[in-house]
Amino acid sequence: MADKVNIYSLDLIHNGNPAPFVMKTMEEIDQQIGGIADTPHRHNYYTVIWPLTATGKHVIDFREYPILPHHLFFVSPGQVHQIITDPKPTGYVILFTAEFLEKNSIRNDFITNLRLFKKSDESPPLPLAPNLVRTLKPFAEQMYSAFNTQKELYYETIGAYLKLFLIECNGNCSIIPDTNTQNFEVGKTIVRNFKEIAEQNYHKWHQVRAYAEALNVTPNYLNEVIKSALNISAKDFIQERLVLEAKRMVVFTGKSGKEIGFDLGFDDPSHFSKFFKTNTGQSLQDFKTSINK
Repeated sequence: MADKVNIYSLDLIHNGNPAPFVMKTMEEIDQQIGGIADTPHRHNYYTVIWPLTATGKHVIDFREYPILPHHLFFVSPGQVHQIITDPKPTGYVILFTAEFLEKNSIRNDFITNLRLFKKSDESPPLPLAPNLVRTLKPFAEQMYSAFNTQKELYYETIGAYLKLFLIECNGNCSIIPDTNTQNFEVGKTIVRNFKEIAEQNYHKWHQVRAYAEALNVTPNYLNEVIKSALNISAKDFIQERLVLEAKRMVVFTGKSGKEIGFDLGFDDPSHFSKFFKTNTGQSLQDFKTSINK
């Protein structure tokens, strides 16, 4: 395994030119790479993978999920993932940047409000019921056709169908169970803001109190909301984000445990080593050895 994970460019390339949106079939990609297995990598754009008949496995941030027909994957920028398919896969792969959404009059917070793209917690596939397959298939076909024919206003056409596609998928994800609309909206906002702040500050703020102060709520209330929405406490969410980044750095950088701990806000290397082992059951070296195997 390489010492450093590949990071794909923010600018997607199509026919030698930058493109904020690219859509390919899994057959096309398989032919381009000659059937060679994908290697772990990450990129700075959003990815949607829709296997039609493809099977295999998809590893996202060290969690392995089976690839099955009509089970959609949503990969966020920065997530480390690897796709390994059986021979002759069929399906769609949709790639787009945040700028693509903005240029097509889709609000900045559109992706944030969706429950599809996750940065650090589990990213299981979304299984599609037959009726949803029938709804989504024309959207995918229209995007693919518009992208390849590139007629006038084709990006606007793609943007419209992409938004409908994501809205339909989002409507089939689980939501925070709350019959009180006001409580639901407040809780949803707090969860969204907490995740955003945690993503920016997990390597500096390790205590729930710091996030509660930033959100103008009490630590107990923040824990209640996060626990209700995510089935995990705010403290555990922060710790899991730290562990995930530590795993990424252990495997894909040449940094020592001391350097990784310092980057993640631990002044004492022994404290970081203990934290990692407590949360994973393995030492840093044992984890790296297990991944290499």
